[in-house]
Amino acid sequence: MNDVIAWILLALVLVVLLSASVRIAREYERGVIFRLGRVIDAKGPGLFFLIPVVDRMERVSLRTITMDIPAQDIITKDNVTVRVNAVTYFNVVEPVRSVVAIENHVTGTSQIAQTTLRSVLGQVDLDELLAQRDEINQRLQQIIDNVTDPWGVKVSLVEVKDVELPESMRRAMARQAESERDRRAKVIHSHGEFEAAAKLGEAAEILEVHPAAMQLRLLSTMAEVASERNSTLIFPLPMEILRLVDTLNAQVAGESGNE
Repeated sequence: MNDVIAWILLALVLVVLLSASVRIAREYERGVIFRLGRVIDAKGPGLFFLIPVVDRMERVSLRTITMDIPAQDIITKDNVTVRVNAVTYFNVVEPVRSVVAIENHVTGTSQIAQTTLRSVLGQVDLDELLAQRDEINQRLQQIIDNVTDPWGVKVSLVEVKDVELPESMRRAMARQAESERDRRAKVIHSHGEFEAAAKLGEAAEILEVHPAAMQLRLLSTMAEVASERNSTLIFPLPMEILRLVDTLNAQVAGESGNE
């Protein structure tokens, strides 16, 4: 009877030891093994064994973490106060360093992202912040990634999401945009007037060389007016009569001057 109890107790101890030594890591996980306080290796994915009591394991996820950077009140280089928030994407590439080099790599990455966002955006003008978003994102990513690299963390992307401007600044920018649209409209209109005047000058030269073309144009205009069925009466006057009147006026003016 005592032997049966002993075997049962031994079996229970073996089951407990086996359950304490067997570990399973998912495909995106790694297990950092500490043996008597010293790092042995990072194991996984799959099944592996630990020495009970002697070994201790820290699970580390290798999946990409999407983390919002809280909105920051920032004074730009041209002394404009804006409120900016962003998002960063990072993942662990060295499981051992992410456990040994820093206590909490997620919190550390969040803090360095916030301070870097304030530092970088404080060195640019408002126009650069609004127009050169891609260049600023790249600068943020490079600076944060250089800081987190010793922790075994890779920052793959940083994106500035929203830039909130003061109400007075928004109104000023709206007025500026409206003035710019008006300026472009006036420039386009003046270009159109210039081209139209140039074409009219060319047409006048052609009609002067070919008087018959002028007569055809006159008849075409009369036909267009007549088709509208209105009460307008048109009396065509040959250009030769106008030229004759101009010649007579010139002669009369010359004779008056001689007298």
